[in-house]
Amino acid sequence: MANTQDFTSIMKDMMGSFPVDTKAMEDAFKTQTALGEKLTSVALGAAEKSSEISSKWTKETLAKLTEMSKAKTEPADYAKAMTDFASATAEVAAENMAAFAEVAKKVQMDTVELLMAAGKDISEEASAVVQKATKDATEAAKKVAVK
Repeated sequence: MANTQDFTSIMKDMMGSFPVDTKAMEDAFKTQTALGEKLTSVALGAAEKSSEISSKWTKETLAKLTEMSKAKTEPADYAKAMTDFASATAEVAAENMAAFAEVAKKVQMDTVELLMAAGKDISEEASAVVQKATKDATEAAKKVAVK
């Protein structure tokens, strides 16, 4: 019967001939975690600002509801109170929607800025890693060819 050749030692020798740059992996991990931290900061800042806008909007609405719900002496005053409430609510809604739009715009600008910077950093790191890997692989191939 034919015996199969054990490739274990061949694979170990071959893999040992190609150096692995763990520093590049560490740098890539650090870059990724730094980007994640910055993006999280942007998201949490937007959430905080949105929460402030919502809270302010709620307080203003409740204050206007309190005013509208007070007893009136004339029936026409109820209609006026409703009209005033509706008008004030529409005005506050427009202001707050504009504030939310500003938050979204800032998040978008900050995110694009971060991603552009990260893309540049990652590109530079990748280029350096590829150049080093090419050099190391060439040297390893030369060593193997000489043996």
